[in-house]
Amino acid sequence: MKIIADTHAHTLASGHAYSTIREMAAAAADRGMQVLALTEHAPEMPGTCGLFYFQNLRVIPREMSGVRMLFGAELNIMDPKGRVDLPESTIKKLDITVASIHVPCFGLEHTEQEVMSAYVEAMKKEYIQIIGHPDDSRFPINYEVLVRTAKETHTLLEVNNSSLHPQSFREGARENLLTMLDLCRQYEVHVTTGSDAHMDVDAGNFSYAAELLDYCHFPEELVVTTDFEKLKPFLNCKE
Repeated sequence: MKIIADTHAHTLASGHAYSTIREMAAAAADRGMQVLALTEHAPEMPGTCGLFYFQNLRVIPREMSGVRMLFGAELNIMDPKGRVDLPESTIKKLDITVASIHVPCFGLEHTEQEVMSAYVEAMKKEYIQIIGHPDDSRFPINYEVLVRTAKETHTLLEVNNSSLHPQSFREGARENLLTMLDLCRQYEVHVTTGSDAHMDVDAGNFSYAAELLDYCHFPEELVVTTDFEKLKPFLNCKE
């Protein structure tokens, strides 16, 4: 299958990433991407940008280097209640939102029940479109519940290319994603692909994610990033 959209990437605004908006757009174009979403880490991640950054994204052109640009946030899921770290009024004005669990914001040593509560409550928020990298064994997941909730709430689950990198700090990603994808096929739940790029060399890079999707013969019709028309219903911006 041909992936034409990257729904999760970062610029230097996130604090621990290293390329500019224009560098990311140019690199995505070089990889054949038609759509690139820049989803900076929301304010509770150490070193990232503040609230005003997300409130001012309207000033940035939505096309660069021939690539359709989406601007949003990777929200931090803060606790088992699914609380996130931007105001709802700000989130609703973003093009796209990813919600993820990160150690600096959520912590470790959570039970499966607490992790699942965090994901389920986040997915119930209508302004959250994607659950980012739900693949790390440090945060135990009941994948049946995750996938069924994604279907009920019209939420995309992410196949994260960075998680599958041999040097990734996330644990058990390949095995966990295979479990998730098998259930997504069973329940006909859509997935998205995010490079999680933190430098331009990885913008639109799906070398590991594409191999995994091919390996498990995942249906192309359930991958929204193969056609912008499939992705559009999951965005705040519909044009």
